[in-house]
Amino acid sequence: MATYLERIVTRHREVAAQDRRPVDDLLTAAQAQPACRGFRAALSGRDRLAVISEIKRRSPSKGDLNAGLDPAVLAGEYERGGASCLSVLTDEEFFGGSVADLRAARGACALPVLRKDFTVSERDVLDARIMGADCVLLIAAALDRGELIEYHRPATEIGLDVLVEIHDENELEVALAAGATLIGVNQRDLVTFRVDHERALRMVGLMPADVVKVAESGVRGGADAAALWAAGYQAVLVGEALVTADDPAAAISALIDSE
Repeated sequence: MATYLERIVTRHREVAAQDRRPVDDLLTAAQAQPACRGFRAALSGRDRLAVISEIKRRSPSKGDLNAGLDPAVLAGEYERGGASCLSVLTDEEFFGGSVADLRAARGACALPVLRKDFTVSERDVLDARIMGADCVLLIAAALDRGELIEYHRPATEIGLDVLVEIHDENELEVALAAGATLIGVNQRDLVTFRVDHERALRMVGLMPADVVKVAESGVRGGADAAALWAAGYQAVLVGEALVTADDPAAAISALIDSE
């Protein structure tokens, strides 16, 4: 049986294969956008843990999390709580997100924004810049070595930061070969969707000192955040725990103050 990731990526590749928009036109549009806000810069050089707060309506494994959320209101709450950056799901079919969610969230605050989606083509990279994202996600498990390197380069050339998501040593090697300086370790197993905290602790020591290190998935509260900060992570990306919180701003403050 195909994993969640395999099903999602297969669908995104089907859509990408039907996209006939001229890349040169998209590149021109991307280059015409205002300067990005500096996603990586917002996470580095801090003396406290940075929180990337996610706006996510649903997930394939758990269904609706907060289907009726207002992205502008939530972005404001995240900023008030001390978040350093936003992550906004734009995948519609599997996560209920949209480009409109990203634009609304970014327009409601001053935080840099990651387009959280399944990038499988150069057009996806250019679209991220055009819609107003400051950072694009490249998932090593969803791309082959050549694709990851191929998409990382144009992203940086048009001003985007790039968060490369990895799970193991082999994917870390590819990320570094692509020139990644912002790397996220997903603690969630992509086959079982279970959280493996030992993965994050193992991988952090293998990354170069100049890489900004992000722990993704499975951060449930202050104890998890404190352990990741102590291990060497500069930031955590938190979604479910925030979109389901009664007071998202307070939940973020608790993560930041945990160390």
